[in-house]
Amino acid sequence: MLMLTMAMKLIAEIALMALLGRGLLALLAGAGRQSNPFYRVLAVITSPFVRAARWVSPRLVLDQHVPLVAFLLMAIVWMAATVVKISLCLEAGVQTCR
Repeated sequence: MLMLTMAMKLIAEIALMALLGRGLLALLAGAGRQSNPFYRVLAVITSPFVRAARWVSPRLVLDQHVPLVAFLLMAIVWMAATVVKISLCLEAGVQTCR
């Protein structure tokens, strides 16, 4: 169970960093971000999470805000995985979690 929790936490961390990088690069690159190769790589990495956020969110959410929804969902997943990991480590012993 601990390995599954750690895997979920790792996936959430990767998604959060990629979404954050995509957002910062979008701010820096502006309208020409679609031609930026780094932005395209980050868009490929984050596309499964953005599609999942689009599926979960209501149609009232604009398409330009869906990456923010994905970021918030991944932050919730990361927090939940962290809480579960802490409780599992306290239950099994801190030495087991190292």
